[in-house]
Amino acid sequence: MLKWQKIASKYLVRERWATLRVDTCKLQNGSIKDDYYVLEYPNWVNAIALTKENKIILVRQYRFAADIISLEIPGGVIDDGEEPETAIVRELQEETGYSFESCELIATLYPNPATSTNKTFTYLLKGGVKTHEQHLDEHEILNVEEYTIEEVKQLLKENKIDQALHVAGLYYGLMHL
Repeated sequence: MLKWQKIASKYLVRERWATLRVDTCKLQNGSIKDDYYVLEYPNWVNAIALTKENKIILVRQYRFAADIISLEIPGGVIDDGEEPETAIVRELQEETGYSFESCELIATLYPNPATSTNKTFTYLLKGGVKTHEQHLDEHEILNVEEYTIEEVKQLLKENKIDQALHVAGLYYGLMHL
């Protein structure tokens, strides 16, 4: 299997949270694919975060694009120059107010490798304790909730967690427990 060869590229949108470019590519069979649209997003982190009492921390928030109230694992965008592990520790402190004894990378996934460039790093953190109040971004409104491992398994079984990357992260996390 050979990779495609990018022979031309033009940016249509360049914003902080999303960049859209259109590429012209030469495929492995020699044909030319015009107008291949690629979204450049920043890389993300998310966490399977367990408290000292062995409860999984989830967050509930509104997601505008899908128009849903979503139950999710905590996480967010990796800042420029930031290491993924540093980002997940920061995101957990900001979103939940919890600090953790351990942090282990358990999965690296591409949200949509056909059209997006970013990766999501999923971490398993253990020994969480509430150390301070939330410090949310300006437009971030979320509730922190704790669930037993069995309750999370039931939520997954009943398809009560909508975010695909978070579902995948939870399955990776449950396999590590």
